[in-house]
Amino acid sequence: MQNLSQSSRTEHSRTITVVSWTLRILAAAAFLAAGGAKLAGVPMMVAIFDQIGAGQWFRLFTGAVEVVGGIAILVPVTAAFGAVLLSATMVCAVLTHLALIGGSPLPAIVLLAITSTVAWLHRRTLSAFVQSFG
Repeated sequence: MQNLSQSSRTEHSRTITVVSWTLRILAAAAFLAAGGAKLAGVPMMVAIFDQIGAGQWFRLFTGAVEVVGGIAILVPVTAAFGAVLLSATMVCAVLTHLALIGGSPLPAIVLLAITSTVAWLHRRTLSAFVQSFG
Protein backbone atom coordinates (compact mmCIF):
# COMPACT_ATOMS: atom_id res chain seq x y z
CA MET A 1 0.00 0.00 0.00
CA GLN A 2 2.81 2.41 0.84
CA ASN A 3 4.53 1.76 -2.50
CA LEU A 4 1.33 2.61 -4.37
CA SER A 5 1.01 5.84 -2.43
CA GLN A 6 4.64 6.75 -3.11
CA SER A 7 4.15 5.92 -6.81
CA SER A 8 1.05 8.08 -6.96
CA ARG A 9 2.89 11.01 -5.35
CA THR A 10 5.80 10.62 -7.77
CA GLU A 11 3.44 10.61 -10.76
CA HIS A 12 1.62 13.67 -9.40
CA SER A 13 4.94 15.45 -8.92
CA ARG A 14 5.99 14.64 -12.50
CA THR A 15 2.68 15.95 -13.83
CA ILE A 16 3.08 19.19 -11.90
CA THR A 17 6.64 19.54 -13.22
CA VAL A 18 5.52 19.02 -16.83
CA VAL A 19 2.63 21.47 -16.47
CA SER A 20 4.90 24.03 -14.84
CA TRP A 21 7.56 23.78 -17.54
CA THR A 22 4.98 23.92 -20.33
CA LEU A 23 3.37 27.06 -18.93
CA ARG A 24 6.73 28.64 -18.16
CA ILE A 25 8.01 28.07 -21.69
CA LEU A 26 4.81 29.49 -23.21
CA ALA A 27 4.95 32.54 -20.96
CA ALA A 28 8.66 33.10 -21.58
CA ALA A 29 8.18 32.94 -25.34
CA ALA A 30 5.32 35.44 -25.23
CA PHE A 31 7.02 37.87 -22.85
CA LEU A 32 10.44 37.71 -24.50
CA ALA A 33 8.81 38.43 -27.87
CA ALA A 34 6.60 41.25 -26.57
CA GLY A 35 9.31 42.75 -24.39
CA GLY A 36 11.82 42.53 -27.23
CA ALA A 37 9.38 44.31 -29.55
CA LYS A 38 8.94 47.10 -27.01
CA LEU A 39 12.69 47.47 -26.49
CA ALA A 40 13.32 47.40 -30.26
CA GLY A 41 10.84 50.22 -30.81
CA VAL A 42 8.51 48.32 -33.14
CA PRO A 43 6.19 51.04 -34.55
CA MET A 44 3.03 49.35 -33.25
CA MET A 45 4.48 49.34 -29.70
CA VAL A 46 5.52 52.98 -29.99
CA ALA A 47 1.98 53.88 -31.10
CA ILE A 48 0.37 51.94 -28.25
CA PHE A 49 2.54 53.66 -25.66
CA ASP A 50 1.84 57.05 -27.28
CA GLN A 51 -1.84 56.27 -26.76
CA ILE A 52 -1.21 55.35 -23.11
CA GLY A 53 0.33 58.79 -22.67
CA ALA A 54 3.00 58.01 -20.08
CA GLY A 55 5.91 58.55 -22.46
CA GLN A 56 8.23 56.21 -24.30
CA TRP A 57 10.30 55.63 -21.16
CA PHE A 58 7.32 53.57 -19.98
CA ARG A 59 7.53 51.38 -23.12
CA LEU A 60 11.20 50.74 -22.40
CA PHE A 61 10.51 50.05 -18.72
CA THR A 62 7.67 47.66 -19.58
CA GLY A 63 9.81 45.91 -22.19
CA ALA A 64 12.62 45.46 -19.68
CA VAL A 65 10.21 44.09 -17.06
CA GLU A 66 8.82 41.62 -19.60
CA VAL A 67 12.27 40.44 -20.71
CA VAL A 68 13.55 40.10 -17.14
CA GLY A 69 10.36 38.29 -16.12
CA GLY A 70 10.52 36.08 -19.21
CA ILE A 71 14.04 34.99 -18.30
CA ALA A 72 13.27 34.66 -14.57
CA ILE A 73 10.27 32.40 -15.17
CA LEU A 74 12.54 29.90 -16.97
CA VAL A 75 15.08 29.64 -14.14
CA PRO A 76 13.79 27.17 -11.52
CA VAL A 77 15.08 29.20 -8.55
CA THR A 78 13.44 32.42 -9.77
CA ALA A 79 10.38 31.01 -11.57
CA ALA A 80 7.95 31.96 -8.80
CA PHE A 81 9.23 35.53 -8.64
CA GLY A 82 9.19 35.90 -12.41
CA ALA A 83 5.62 34.62 -12.45
CA VAL A 84 4.52 37.13 -9.80
CA LEU A 85 6.26 39.99 -11.63
CA LEU A 86 4.63 39.03 -14.92
CA SER A 87 1.22 38.51 -13.28
CA ALA A 88 1.35 42.03 -11.85
CA THR A 89 2.36 43.32 -15.26
CA MET A 90 -0.63 41.60 -16.86
CA VAL A 91 -3.05 43.01 -14.27
CA CYS A 92 -1.80 46.44 -15.31
CA ALA A 93 -2.11 45.49 -19.00
CA VAL A 94 -5.74 44.38 -18.56
CA LEU A 95 -6.58 47.61 -16.73
CA THR A 96 -4.79 49.65 -19.40
CA HIS A 97 -6.85 48.01 -22.14
CA LEU A 98 -10.09 48.55 -20.25
CA ALA A 99 -9.46 52.13 -19.14
CA LEU A 100 -7.13 53.74 -21.69
CA ILE A 101 -6.48 52.11 -25.03
CA GLY A 102 -9.44 49.86 -25.73
CA GLY A 103 -9.04 46.73 -27.75
CA SER A 104 -9.38 43.25 -26.40
CA PRO A 105 -7.77 42.55 -23.05
CA LEU A 106 -8.10 38.80 -23.79
CA PRO A 107 -4.40 38.15 -24.61
CA ALA A 108 -3.39 39.87 -21.36
CA ILE A 109 -6.02 37.88 -19.45
CA VAL A 110 -4.70 34.60 -20.90
CA LEU A 111 -1.13 35.54 -19.97
CA LEU A 112 -2.35 36.55 -16.50
CA ALA A 113 -3.96 33.12 -16.10
CA ILE A 114 -0.77 31.38 -17.22
CA THR A 115 1.57 33.38 -14.99
CA SER A 116 -0.79 33.20 -12.02
CA THR A 117 -0.94 29.44 -12.41
CA VAL A 118 2.86 29.25 -12.45
CA ALA A 119 3.01 31.41 -9.32
CA TRP A 120 0.48 29.13 -7.63
CA LEU A 121 2.39 26.00 -8.65
CA HIS A 122 5.49 27.53 -7.05
CA ARG A 123 3.70 28.92 -4.00
CA ARG A 124 5.98 27.03 -1.59
CA THR A 125 8.95 29.04 -2.86
CA LEU A 126 7.02 32.27 -2.36
CA SER A 127 5.82 31.17 1.07
CA ALA A 128 9.35 30.26 2.19
CA PHE A 129 10.60 33.62 0.97
CA VAL A 130 7.92 35.53 2.88
CA GLN A 131 8.49 33.43 6.02
CA SER A 132 12.21 34.20 5.91
CA PHE A 133 11.33 37.80 6.81
CA GLY A 134 9.08 36.87 9.74
